[in-house]
Amino acid sequence: MRWLNFCFGALASWTAQFACAQTTTQVLDLPTRPGVTLRVLALTPANPKAAVILLAGGHGGLQIFPNGSMRWGENNFVVRTRELFADQGLTVAVVDAPSDRMRMPFLSGFRQSNEHAQDLKALISWLRLKAEIPVWLIGTSRGTESAASVGIKLQGTQGLGGMVLTSSILVDPKGLPVPEMPVKSFQGPVLVVHHELDACRVTLFSDLPKLTTQLNPNAPHEVITFQGGISQGDACQAMAYHGYNGIESDVVNKIAKWVISH
Repeated sequence: MRWLNFCFGALASWTAQFACAQTTTQVLDLPTRPGVTLRVLALTPANPKAAVILLAGGHGGLQIFPNGSMRWGENNFVVRTRELFADQGLTVAVVDAPSDRMRMPFLSGFRQSNEHAQDLKALISWLRLKAEIPVWLIGTSRGTESAASVGIKLQGTQGLGGMVLTSSILVDPKGLPVPEMPVKSFQGPVLVVHHELDACRVTLFSDLPKLTTQLNPNAPHEVITFQGGISQGDACQAMAYHGYNGIESDVVNKIAKWVISH
């Protein structure tokens, strides 16, 4: 059975409680900058062990509706696995583009901006108000550009636990890939996750050393790779090996265990 509680105001527009899972699902419009809000789909288990901000790939414009559905991106790896993360005892925040970027190109060209970092800093603060638990940034594909850039900018921020980079952008002739960011300056824990058969031209497994050799040797870090699953469609899309199609539970389980243990 599902109970729907409607609440209005700047921070929440829709809430749903699932009694069997004891998880609260909420859509909120969080003020982040003057005149700007960030729409977030939040899932909160009864006794969260940590919180994770899930950063989708592609252009990142999920266009989340007040009821929690989306115009785009439902199949994205971190979006479609949000309930799996919550089942592991993690508070989950799925992030949309901010209100001043709610049209093409959405987050493209914005992921490494100071404004993007400011938006996510406000979200970290909101999550910390809910529970004083560490907040992790988890990005996939283009979302790793957000996670790495924001993580580097916000390190030292109270409550920031670390970052998880899945299917990282390793080369980018049109922009700044993750290995070319000052990743080595990040002093918090970093988990790198990659599929060994990822055939996307900008996330090839053979290019992974470009990133792993840049991790801070004095900070906790680990690289976890996967095999198996199903590859369907474009090699750079969410239902290919790039998006861990068919092995989602295993991938989420290992990420969640690593996050909680650190």
